Amino acid sequence: MALITLRRNLCHLSDFRIHGALAALRNQRVNHVHKIVQEHLCPWFCSLPPGPVRVRFRHAPCQKFHSENGNDLPPAGEPAFSQVHDWDRFEQNLKNEDEQISYRRLNNFTSSEEVLSFLSTLQTLPDAVAAGALKRICEVEKKGDFQRLPKEILENSIFQVVCDQLEQDPSNLSNATLATALQALTLSYVDPRSSLLLKLVAECQHRLGSVGLDVHSLCVLGESLIKLRGPDCSAVERIICLLQGKNLEAFTPEDVVTLYRILQMCPDSVHEHQAFLNKMNTFSLSVVSSLSPNLMSQMLTALVVLDQTQALPLVIKLGKHAVRHIPHFTNKELGKVLEAFIYFGHNDRFFTKALEQHVAPLCLTLDPEVLSAVMGYCGSKRILSKPILNAVAEAFVCQPEKFSPSQISELIEPFGKLNYLPPNASALFTKLENILLTHFSSFPPKTLLKLLHSCSLIECHPVNFMAKLFSPHFLQRLQGDEPYLDRLSLAQLTQLFLTSVLECPFYKGPKLLFKYQVKSFLTPCSSLETPVDFQLYKSVVIGLIDLLGARLYFASKVLTPYRYTIG
Repeated sequence: MALITLRRNLCHLSDFRIHGALAALRNQRVNHVHKIVQEHLCPWFCSLPPGPVRVRFRHAPCQKFHSENGNDLPPAGEPAFSQVHDWDRFEQNLKNEDEQISYRRLNNFTSSEEVLSFLSTLQTLPDAVAAGALKRICEVEKKGDFQRLPKEILENSIFQVVCDQLEQDPSNLSNATLATALQALTLSYVDPRSSLLLKLVAECQHRLGSVGLDVHSLCVLGESLIKLRGPDCSAVERIICLLQGKNLEAFTPEDVVTLYRILQMCPDSVHEHQAFLNKMNTFSLSVVSSLSPNLMSQMLTALVVLDQTQALPLVIKLGKHAVRHIPHFTNKELGKVLEAFIYFGHNDRFFTKALEQHVAPLCLTLDPEVLSAVMGYCGSKRILSKPILNAVAEAFVCQPEKFSPSQISELIEPFGKLNYLPPNASALFTKLENILLTHFSSFPPKTLLKLLHSCSLIECHPVNFMAKLFSPHFLQRLQGDEPYLDRLSLAQLTQLFLTSVLECPFYKGPKLLFKYQVKSFLTPCSSLETPVDFQLYKSVVIGLIDLLGARLYFASKVLTPYRYTIG
């Protein structure tokens, strides 16, 4: 994010009045400050502290666009804010054709120098264009979290004129212009004492009490205020109440998703708005088909954060429409979609098929986070997709250094759950063993245990690491600050110990102490045994009763000496 100190400083200069502000500068180079301007600005710049006051605001990441790496600047016609059609929506509200043309040109620029150069050619600077320019500069300069705008932009004369104009009389700004200006400030690191910020926020609060704001302006202002002032801001609750009083039919798909994001950023008050959320979940069924890939990803993310487990019809419909978007999701968006489906326990065979077609050819170019999410999706829903599993295995063999310890575990675990060995299993587990030999201590204890346990399930027994697993030092690390080891970890250790006894008789290293061994693998909440299909179990029991004459002649769930349960 960036730090900006925006202050009025040019309003006393006759050359920089609103309509003549840029005429005096249009023949100057963008990065050149006229001598007269320098004389007036010098005291202000000299008074700046050596470093900006680092008061941090809540920040939402700038939208990534549908490119291969998800980090490219948006092409012409695509916005850089989280609402996909913000630029188009604002452009429709402009008063005349010249403003619309200027605003459209701003949207095409990919650098702040282009924006400032374009502004220097204008005879007059409409408020709407000033707000759009400020927003575009913040968009194109935003390269990641905790970034500040370059000093040459903050000290640029034209940039200062833009800020001064928006600050002079906010009451004259249209609702759309006010919303866009506040939106721009959310993309940068703004000094909370900035007079521009204070005046825009004050004007926003004034209009909430006296001016009828449309749905879109309310949505944009609400999200911007949360990022600038936090969810406890009194104006935010007022905006949510106003939005609840609006007819949902008046909401566009972008507005619906923005409202989900607003509620997502106010987790402490979700229970107060659950009735309204239920209405939103029902209404959203009608807009799913109109959602862009980015909006669909954001809606699913919000449903997860808001724990809307009762909104399964909406999740199912989103899953059906996500099929056609799979090639267009960015890495981050696809990862969020998969995380949501895992959270809600949703799977769709058409979605899985589309995922196979997308992942297999692009596996080497996908981010590790996405590959982990894909494998998590397959593992959680027991989806044996050989194209996906084979492609992920190949990606790991080719680029093992890309993956963190937790991601390596997330990649390998599904192979054990699904009892599947890829064609390159030998190369896969050779790479894995080499990584473990050199980075054993880098793996969190529970992550390492899950990883090696998964290997043993597909008969790739981690003999070379069993001595370390059963050592008192590792067991102490595994327990951590807890008073005792959890049941699942004990069960995994016991299975690995039985593997060393039954499958690897040549293993002569340390044994797992008896106190760490469980008596049965069939335990509530942490069972390592595959759950019995109830309908199949019921049919078998009925058949045996018919055959033997009574239930007392046979038993089920019989514990064997090796801790496994039969029946």
